[in-house]
Amino acid sequence: MKQQQRTNGHLKQTTIKMASSKIEFHLAELFENWAGERADLILPLAPSGGNRIYYRLQGKTKVAIGAYSPDEKETKAFLTFSKHFKSRNLPVPAIYAENLKEKIYLEEDLGFTTLYSYLLQKGEYFPDYLIQIYKKVVEQLAHLQIEGGKELDYSVCYPRGSFDKQSMLWDFNYFKYYFLKLAKIPFDEQSLENDFHAFAEYLLQTDCDYFMFRDFQTRNIMIKGSEPFFIDYQGGRKGALQYDLASLLYQAKANIPADIRLELLKHYLDTAEELTEINRDEFLEYYYGYVLIRTIQVMGAYGFRGLYERKEHFIKSIPFAIRNLKWLFENVELKFQIPELTKALKAIIESKQFEPFDKIKAASSLLTVSINSFSYKQGIPEDTSGNGGGFIFDCRFIHNPGRYEPYKKLTGRDEEVINFLQLHSTMTEFLHNVYRIVDEAVENYIDRSFNHLMINFGCTGGQHRSVYAADALSKHLDEKYGMKIKLHHVVQEKKNWKN
Repeated sequence: MKQQQRTNGHLKQTTIKMASSKIEFHLAELFENWAGERADLILPLAPSGGNRIYYRLQGKTKVAIGAYSPDEKETKAFLTFSKHFKSRNLPVPAIYAENLKEKIYLEEDLGFTTLYSYLLQKGEYFPDYLIQIYKKVVEQLAHLQIEGGKELDYSVCYPRGSFDKQSMLWDFNYFKYYFLKLAKIPFDEQSLENDFHAFAEYLLQTDCDYFMFRDFQTRNIMIKGSEPFFIDYQGGRKGALQYDLASLLYQAKANIPADIRLELLKHYLDTAEELTEINRDEFLEYYYGYVLIRTIQVMGAYGFRGLYERKEHFIKSIPFAIRNLKWLFENVELKFQIPELTKALKAIIESKQFEPFDKIKAASSLLTVSINSFSYKQGIPEDTSGNGGGFIFDCRFIHNPGRYEPYKKLTGRDEEVINFLQLHSTMTEFLHNVYRIVDEAVENYIDRSFNHLMINFGCTGGQHRSVYAADALSKHLDEKYGMKIKLHHVVQEKKNWKN
């Protein structure tokens, strides 16, 4: 069995390497044909939520983003939308070149900064500069939906041409099977199904003849020169204006204060009214219904990625979505009756199972976690606490960026190496398993008043994979528990590398 696991792991790494090399070769060829110069640098970018793979290609005078998209229908939708939106001077990337046979294309490089990165820097308060950025975003959203939706070829939409009843029922059932059932929230199957149909029929009574982005959230909004640009709208279709605005203003982890959400809602309507006729009372009546269905859709995704796949990022997002639900039920009187769904949603709100671990308890505990990266060539770090050691995780089976010339002088803290490990290796899956093992030990040791836990990550040279893994675990434990952590990168610190 162990030999079979090693063989499967090796085959997966080999497949990743071969596929990556082929993609990079064809992208370099496409870049040279478009730019008239060779790409001196081809670097992988952080992975997206889908199956698409992105690279930054740079020559002497030109730069582009290269994309590999294995889903032909999704690619056709994105390219068609992009060209149409660009012809109407909407803020989307220009398409430079494409090779649909190899499932690749080149698009405009919009830089590194997303609106989500601004949210990560804001701290506990929502600063005025961020409000001004959001105002620009909702203005451009209105133009994209209303002006961009005119004469758009909706026949290329995938998987459906509109956010119709079938689309809504897919979202509802995703939520039912991947959240309610996995979280063991009780419900009556038939009554819940009746509510799903009634809810969808209600939402479709408003005007649904605009372009609907579908996943309009801060990771899909780039900020370049203080102006917003939109990406990843390949799932767009015809739908109601309210959905995308709800997606943005009620994005779970954005945590926008209620008064600012209201200010941005009014600002959006001011812009939309300049472009088309809007009945504000009717818009607002259906708006909160779309806030609810978007929240349900997001919780279905969190259920699948978090409760089913056990990915920590999505599990940590669940309390923020529940907070939005709670606010909605406390502050909005919904104009439709969905008693069984309401009962299930309130049971989620009242449940304690999604409350995060008590960080005050963790921070005030006796436990200190020592995390080290090391090289197996130099030996496993000694545990000086007197407890005899702890976890040792071997990273040597993970695809090694150190084997490639562009990464040899970099470490696991450099963006290029980080993106390589996230995109071209099994590091992410490995760390999900590490988190599950370590979290259980940490919580047990806190409860038992232990004072030390040692965790070591080793790789061949102690430079790339082990450094990245140690940093990732340190960040994870700090964010989840706020406990005392001692982080050391043994090999790098011997080189007078500042930790």
